[in-house]
Amino acid sequence: MNTKAIIGKYLPLDTVIHKLDPRLKFLANILFIVLFFIAEHFITLIILISFIMITYVIATKSIRSVFKKILTPLYIALFILFVNMLTIKGAAGPEGTAYIPLAGETNIDGYVFYRGQTIVNDIYWAPFGIDKPFQLTKFTLLRTASIFVRIYAVILTTTTLTVTTKPVLLTKAINDLLLPFKLIRIPTEIITMIISISLRFIPTLLDEANRIMKAQSSRGVDFKHGKIKDKFKSFIVLIVPLFVSSFNKANDLSDAMISRGYQPYAKRSHYRQLVPKWYDLLALLLIMGLTALVIVTKIDSVNLPWWWLKTFQRV
Repeated sequence: MNTKAIIGKYLPLDTVIHKLDPRLKFLANILFIVLFFIAEHFITLIILISFIMITYVIATKSIRSVFKKILTPLYIALFILFVNMLTIKGAAGPEGTAYIPLAGETNIDGYVFYRGQTIVNDIYWAPFGIDKPFQLTKFTLLRTASIFVRIYAVILTTTTLTVTTKPVLLTKAINDLLLPFKLIRIPTEIITMIISISLRFIPTLLDEANRIMKAQSSRGVDFKHGKIKDKFKSFIVLIVPLFVSSFNKANDLSDAMISRGYQPYAKRSHYRQLVPKWYDLLALLLIMGLTALVIVTKIDSVNLPWWWLKTFQRV
């Protein structure tokens, strides 16, 4: 079986991650994304992402796929590194020595205070001078690395959810979680149906795009080489038939649902009932433990080890 995980494509494997309650997985997905963006230390991020990587490997039974997904956030990180080198100015004295800027100076990236200590933005490389843009500084590297880790973690987290949860179960989970909104007469069934159809068509449209690219390539269209103008024309050749195909599939789906008597505002019953199991409780306790870890590390009154504090990255 091909375990190459694509966002939105369910992998029919028999793992403990697949058996977890989809409501728990959906809420855990949102929670972990929040935790990744509020964590303040690299060690905390490493613990969180290690847990997600282990979960992903168990869910997909593929170690290779974990490393393949590094490429996309790596390209984004390289672009962000270039932007940060243009926008972040380090703290340096007249002779290039690090110093703490005075209050009246305009360089807001010169230093940051954390738990009574001053972290100075040292300059590592400044080819055009320490008072000019395009500098490689401590804050440049820390911010770029933290963004890279967070983007990679979000990709793994969302992919783990989609490859281990059937679209119909994910729709049922979202519908159950939106149940309180029925009290204020919000049509939750229609919302969940829209989400379900969207998730279902993501892998379909990706396959359709690959098929169109192969068909156009056989006709002499080059998607990889040439000038920017030529690539833009190639992109139009791809996007136009993809849009036409999408609208045709949407019309066919609409006709199929109408012919089967689908009524969006009718009272609905559910064939599948989601019941939590004992392993859902274990997973919940583990998630609560990781959440507590992130919260504790953010409390200034908690005495963390010095080597933990050294990995502070919110600069």
